[in-house]
Amino acid sequence: METVADNQTGDTDRTSANTDESHMTAADPDAVEPPRGARRGPSRTQAVYVISVAAELAGMHPQTLRIYERRGLVRPARTKGGNRRYSDADIAILHRIAELTDAGMNLEGIRRIMALEVEIHRLRAELEQAREIALHAISEADRRQSGGDLVPVRQPLAVYGRRP
Repeated sequence: METVADNQTGDTDRTSANTDESHMTAADPDAVEPPRGARRGPSRTQAVYVISVAAELAGMHPQTLRIYERRGLVRPARTKGGNRRYSDADIAILHRIAELTDAGMNLEGIRRIMALEVEIHRLRAELEQAREIALHAISEADRRQSGGDLVPVRQPLAVYGRRP
């Protein structure tokens, strides 16, 4: 996104929003650049919101977002000029933080819960992958049994230690 308006000052920041490694990975399908000339909307991980807009979307004060960043709860992307840019994924994290604070959790507890949620998500994906591998192995074994790939071979039986 080339132009992002700052609601606090009314100024327009002409710096394009950069994303860092925390937002885009090689496994992320949105990390692949579209063909030249192709137009599509921002992805969920594309950092486009300045801090004032992100705070408004999350229903928080901008200083609260800065505190959450210092505590490691959210990591917004930075422009070349050092300004924060928040993505839709960051806004979802901020909503989750608000949900947990409303439930009475302190920030350290929230950080631990969110780390465990990420671990649960990773383990579920790993489990799903293992299930797919197991199902593929079972179907391959069934195919081989019914496909006649096995050929019986007659070999003489030899018992060692005895003479016939």
